[in-house]
Amino acid sequence: MIDDKNIAKARQRLLKEVTEDALYTADWTGRKTFSAPVMKALEVIPRHLFVKPEHAAAAYANRPQQIGFGQTISQPYIVALMTDLLDLTGDETVLEIGTGSGYQTAILSRLAARVISLEVIEKLAFRARTKLHQLGCDNVDIHVADGFDGLPEDAPFPAIMVTSAPQSVPKVLLAQLAPGGRMVIPIGPPHGRQILKRCTRTSSGSIKTEDLLPVSFVPMVRRKSEN
Repeated sequence: MIDDKNIAKARQRLLKEVTEDALYTADWTGRKTFSAPVMKALEVIPRHLFVKPEHAAAAYANRPQQIGFGQTISQPYIVALMTDLLDLTGDETVLEIGTGSGYQTAILSRLAARVISLEVIEKLAFRARTKLHQLGCDNVDIHVADGFDGLPEDAPFPAIMVTSAPQSVPKVLLAQLAPGGRMVIPIGPPHGRQILKRCTRTSSGSIKTEDLLPVSFVPMVRRKSEN
């Protein structure tokens, strides 16, 4: 049974676990703690609204969950880590590749001026758009589009987050990264060794890439033709 009292307890337990995980993985990520705004977003965004109703009681467990269509809602620790790695100041437009449930989108919406999110599965995009509207996340735009193409008409972006794993870093997305911009992306084969990377465009225009942490994400796929 999920109620306000149980949710409050579960959220506090989750925050404690994420804090412990951050410390445990600091040798890989370089981050012993995550910023206060990131942790606050993790606390206040109602994760149980982004999972299947039958999974709501376990929504604040620190693990990924299935959301249908072969997709998952990421582990809260990974959501917090990837968000923290973007080093958002609050005035950025963030490009998110892979809306999924909309949970990561909601977290980003609290920390950025605008979030543009691309999703290849139309039904997931519609569902996420509805949830985010209900929560008042009015700085979010969701497009049904191929993430491999990015969004050149709105580029360059100071921050890009990719929530599924291509086998190599898409050059098109790197080209849409602004000077000083950061992209956080998992890279690797489906069901194989994947690494979370952070790519930063330096002031000279070159790309600095950091390998951070072993991860497991669903593969990044092209949008299928509806014809």
